[in-house]
Amino acid sequence: MIVARALLFCLLVLLLVPVAGARAQSVLDQLNMPKGFEIEVVAQVPGARSLVVMDQWNAVLAGGRGSVVYAAHDTGGDGKYNRVIRAVRGLKSANGIAWRDGWLYVAEQHRISRYAAPDLKTLSQAKPEVLFDQLPDNSWHGWRYLQFGPDGKLYVGVGSPCNICRVDGLKGTIVRLNPDGTDVEVFASGVRNSVGLAFHPLTGDLYFSDAGADNMGDDSPPDEMNRAEKAGLWFGFPFYGGGHDRTPDFRNLTIMRKAVFPVIEFGAHVTPLGIGFYSGEKFPDDYRHDAFVALHGSWNRSVPDGYRVMRIRFDKKTRLPVKSEIFIDGWLQSNGRPWGRPVDVKQTPEGDLLISDDHAGVIYRLRYTGK
Repeated sequence: MIVARALLFCLLVLLLVPVAGARAQSVLDQLNMPKGFEIEVVAQVPGARSLVVMDQWNAVLAGGRGSVVYAAHDTGGDGKYNRVIRAVRGLKSANGIAWRDGWLYVAEQHRISRYAAPDLKTLSQAKPEVLFDQLPDNSWHGWRYLQFGPDGKLYVGVGSPCNICRVDGLKGTIVRLNPDGTDVEVFASGVRNSVGLAFHPLTGDLYFSDAGADNMGDDSPPDEMNRAEKAGLWFGFPFYGGGHDRTPDFRNLTIMRKAVFPVIEFGAHVTPLGIGFYSGEKFPDDYRHDAFVALHGSWNRSVPDGYRVMRIRFDKKTRLPVKSEIFIDGWLQSNGRPWGRPVDVKQTPEGDLLISDDHAGVIYRLRYTGK
């Protein structure tokens, strides 16, 4: 299995690196998207998941499930991140990353730390300042996600260490804390496993993805995008496996709390991960303040599903989500095997979108050209 994955990665590298020319384009031509959009590979980053765009460095930082936060540097100023370095090493599932005021914040499986970093060289030599080390140290759903809110606080997704089970403490929650690690509190609970957090650019409401329970059938339960406009809401897990679908373990038990149901339901087992709102000016006007959600794809569904990027349309008056639609697909081949799996979606200062792909080990840039 390890050898097979290594061979697959090498094949993808041969197909996707920019110097491959026509071969790279032939792979990307399998992707379907609305007219006027173009996509290209701009970086090769092993296991790239969570992204932070560092425009002042001409770089993008990428966390992942491994022990390294990578920095991909655009040394030529052409939008291609041709130099990739290991910016931070020795971490325990370094999935969650965020940036604020000269600090890189990293959420590992068991703790949250920050690194002083005025530049890439300093970052690679910086020592961690541990802010909070009481996260549940469980590998099941142990990859954290990290995002700053409009209130200046850090928000951290803490998955439930199980498929379906009772949880306690910080498990199955979204936690928030001050940037210096103080005032840790549970912001939302009843969350099975959220690894995508984003705040609406106008309302400041938190939207987060949540993966539904496994082993409830091919088409149950739905995966979710949720809205938390205030603290203290409960989103139903483990009584609900996703959407309104009750879990078999808790189906006959009385629910004592009011559950908040998702604002958008996706298909079962499509695994929604990163969420990104669009606030730029390069896309057509009707995209402004809509959201994009990366569906990583199923792993145990009899007919694979997911492996696409969804557009979530928001009503321009109510500023609430009204529908979801496929924005990019084609990573899933006709034989049921994916050649790529999107993870995170982040906007660049120029108004493009960067999309990470941990399966192919690349970062894509999506542009609107109108062609």
